[in-house]
Amino acid sequence: MENIDVMVLRTLRDWRQAGKRALLATVVRTWGSSPRPIGSIMALAEDGAVVGSVSGGCIEDDLIYRHTQAYSGKEPGHEIPSGPPSFVKYGVTADEAHRFGLPCGGTLELLLEYDPEPAALDRLVQALEAGRLMRRTVRLADGAVTLEEALAPEELAMAGGVLVNTFGPEYRMLMIGAGQLTEYLATMALFSGFAVTVCDPREEYRGAWSVPGAKVVGDMPDDVVLSFKPDRRSCVVALTHDPKLDDLALMEALKTDAFYVGAIGSRRNNEARHQRMVEHFGLSAADLQRLRGPIGVYIGSKTPPEIAVSIMAEILAVKNGVALPRDMEVAQAKNLRAVQGNDAGGIVCAR
Repeated sequence: MENIDVMVLRTLRDWRQAGKRALLATVVRTWGSSPRPIGSIMALAEDGAVVGSVSGGCIEDDLIYRHTQAYSGKEPGHEIPSGPPSFVKYGVTADEAHRFGLPCGGTLELLLEYDPEPAALDRLVQALEAGRLMRRTVRLADGAVTLEEALAPEELAMAGGVLVNTFGPEYRMLMIGAGQLTEYLATMALFSGFAVTVCDPREEYRGAWSVPGAKVVGDMPDDVVLSFKPDRRSCVVALTHDPKLDDLALMEALKTDAFYVGAIGSRRNNEARHQRMVEHFGLSAADLQRLRGPIGVYIGSKTPPEIAVSIMAEILAVKNGVALPRDMEVAQAKNLRAVQGNDAGGIVCAR
């Protein structure tokens, strides 16, 4: 599954280029609890087709009903929506909040843009598909849109008669190793909106790969990291347990702006990895501060799918700026519980 914002904007562009009337809804304010964050978008076509989300579903249902009735002419007194953008609030009263499924008396406000100009949508979609971070500014008086490339992601802002929202390319995940665990993690990353690349120079592993939607490459991992060019919307995860494949890739990843760099392995293997990198590659303790391992949050996971859930949870927490309690770290949690290491006797296990 691709980045939801890109999907919404591409679908809206296609509707408008096909001559369909449509609107773009953006969450611009919330009070109390809200099912979707500020900046979330959805598109609604005149025939009731919808993509994206601004709530848990009830608000979408209300928008679909009101606007399809207006487009069809079946609702007396309801004109086809057009003109400059308008605002609509949901959940102003406790009854409305309950009706629309907003938790704890929450309220949200939407900006509705009617029939966005297809050419501007096409320029925006093409820029996003090319991997560019874009700032979209809407003049509230008449709906005029300007586009410019942004240097960094920004929170939605509304002031001085304009609304500014930043749209970025997909988050990316590069995984080293094409084993079973990688298949589970790749599946979760794809439905979480990441573009997934899997690197494994071992032909026998690439040949057994079975997850559609992920790009699989066979070059050496450190070369792949260099060509991948991780940025602040990228993460690199080493999953082979083979130092010849993992270590050099991790070293290159630590030189980048990747928001997450980590490797699978037991506590003992993680300590050995740090020691190798210091003794043989000249890295310092400071250089290794960003290297996560053993990766994941502690949920008692033992099977590949459970371990993948654990890893994906940690990656999403870091991506979303959530500081996890230290006792949720795998190593810390196992040490506190005096969990025996599982790599004795030369057997290398995932945790």
